[in-house]
Amino acid sequence: MIDYITHFLIGFIMAYVGLLPPGMMNMTAMRNAILHGLRPALQFAAGAASIVLIQAFLALYFANHLNAHPDILVTLKKVAVVVFVVLAWHFFRMSRKPPGQKTKTVQQGLYLAGVAMASMNMLAIPFFFGYSAILELNGWIRIASPFYFFFVTGAAMGAFALFSTYARFATYISARIGLIARNINLILSLLFVVLSVVTLLSLL
Repeated sequence: MIDYITHFLIGFIMAYVGLLPPGMMNMTAMRNAILHGLRPALQFAAGAASIVLIQAFLALYFANHLNAHPDILVTLKKVAVVVFVVLAWHFFRMSRKPPGQKTKTVQQGLYLAGVAMASMNMLAIPFFFGYSAILELNGWIRIASPFYFFFVTGAAMGAFALFSTYARFATYISARIGLIARNINLILSLLFVVLSVVTLLSLL
């Protein structure tokens, strides 16, 4: 039982700390909190975390296959570059529009928006594969059933906690730093440009 709890906690800490820098999902959670409120942003976080669970599971379940076929990870990074460019253009266009009103339809759809955006994050599987391989190499975890079930559950909970932290922080900064609240779409657009460039450089 202690081993199971340890794997859960390591997965939780790895996801929370690993996703802590401003990135695709946490900044979008902050945007949703600013535009739609905390509760819809938490719905987005829950949707995203549910996909993180699947991505982490795939990374560990097919770890041996990915290790034998690194070209798969390269392909995922190439797709990620395209996705980041498209998202950068999407948020840039949104930044040119006047702020919209909160609507019940938007709020209800944010769980599915979290699912959709997390599904487009092609770097999640390489992320979990790389870090879990390092952890296993150092004897911290075992990539074997049933241990990785607890690890990926912890990772999903850690991701949800991190996205929720950004969402809760957004309600604080939006009341004090109007510049960020007014330009959150432009900030996200620039973030995706940076992510696409960094990912592209990693392929060269």
